[in-house]
Amino acid sequence: MKIFNTLTRKKDEFVPIEEGKVSMYVCGPTVYNLIHIGNARPMIVFDTVRRYFEYKGYEVNYVSNFTDVDDKIIAKAVEEGVSSDVISKRYIEECKKDMAGMNVKPATKHPLATEEIGGMLDMIQTLIEKGHAYEVNGTVYFRTNSFKEYGKLSKKNLDDLQAGHRSIKVAGEDEKEDPMDFVLWKPKKEGEPYWESDWSDGRPGWHIECSVMSKKYLGESIDIHAGGEDLIFPHHENEIAQSEACNDVTFANYWMHNAFLNIDNKKMSKSLGNFFTVRDIAEKYDLQVLRFFMLSAHYRSPLNFSADLMEASKNGLERILTAFDSLRRKKDATEAGEMTADEQKMVADTDVFREKFEAAMEDDFNTADAISVLFELVKYVNVVTANGQTKAFYQALEDKLQALCDILGIITEQEADMLDAEIEDLIAQRTQAKKEKNFARADEIRNELLARGIELKDTREGVVWKCI
Repeated sequence: MKIFNTLTRKKDEFVPIEEGKVSMYVCGPTVYNLIHIGNARPMIVFDTVRRYFEYKGYEVNYVSNFTDVDDKIIAKAVEEGVSSDVISKRYIEECKKDMAGMNVKPATKHPLATEEIGGMLDMIQTLIEKGHAYEVNGTVYFRTNSFKEYGKLSKKNLDDLQAGHRSIKVAGEDEKEDPMDFVLWKPKKEGEPYWESDWSDGRPGWHIECSVMSKKYLGESIDIHAGGEDLIFPHHENEIAQSEACNDVTFANYWMHNAFLNIDNKKMSKSLGNFFTVRDIAEKYDLQVLRFFMLSAHYRSPLNFSADLMEASKNGLERILTAFDSLRRKKDATEAGEMTADEQKMVADTDVFREKFEAAMEDDFNTADAISVLFELVKYVNVVTANGQTKAFYQALEDKLQALCDILGIITEQEADMLDAEIEDLIAQRTQAKKEKNFARADEIRNELLARGIELKDTREGVVWKCI
């Protein structure tokens, strides 16, 4: 398995620290509002990476944090006249709802920054004792020139960075030893949440949070650290500096970063009026469509969000779900029986698709190519199945399709809010109305079911329904 490693700028063969296990840290959102579709991309991408590792038999320890203390959270709390804790807890719960809608599996651990302050104080103290950090007027800074490899992830030269910052003068910058030094701890301002420390009553800098949470839940050295490409510098660069200066070991062996998401070929921003939350998308589409759309391009390629592309993703997902519906209808209409020799061969012939799918995923998790293979398998299944084949044959083909869909996080069975018996009764009423040429009543029943998320389709085999 090869992973494009941002650290080496090439595809590296994946070799875990501990055989059969993967330790993976993914930077999570700052919880001051509903998550937007830019947040959704790394959630979906790295959930799929995790699913593939699990499919290959690895035990994955997957940690993704919530940043629950931050200037934006504090500003939102002031705006609403509530505590920061109220804001962060509200939006953590809302984020979890959206993640569930996108079928993103809960992390092994979702640590909260505010619950890990003790570990941050310990790491900062160690950095001070080792000469990598210093305190000025209650603020603690990391001494970047003490870490000789600073810039190795972003490929930025420290001398060039320092030269570029020397002319910048902002409040508090002149107390730093060097303009590139960054904050590990800062004193509180009036009305802000704070914690006691030897340096001041205050709160941690953003970068130190992930270093501490990763170390606590995964260890000093981890296999994979991941996030959006906007985090490469300074966040991930600073994480490396802090962690390796403190622990004297390599922080992460593989760094994975997803590319940006644009809206109609423009950067998403509130000022342009093209800012969409996941909840906005859910009003128009099942979030499974959003997930399928996100995986339709390679994670390192910029992805353009548009209504046309979402419709294309909806139609593509529909092809897959229709294949499942067809298989399940035929299976349910068939008596139990063993597969024939011809059927066994047709099932065995699907292995070529599984192998191509795995090859795509093992080449830096190329979900775009994997989806193309999934469509090939769907086409094959549609061609080789007919009425009257054995139940075991239908089940075997369904299992083959399901295994690949599970890796991509595609939900193939939709649960209806209505009971099956209730739906079937309404369908029977509609069929009777059509026989009596009461087409107004037939349309009324169809529309009633549609409003409740049930779509009817007239086929040669009769009326079939599915959740939408």
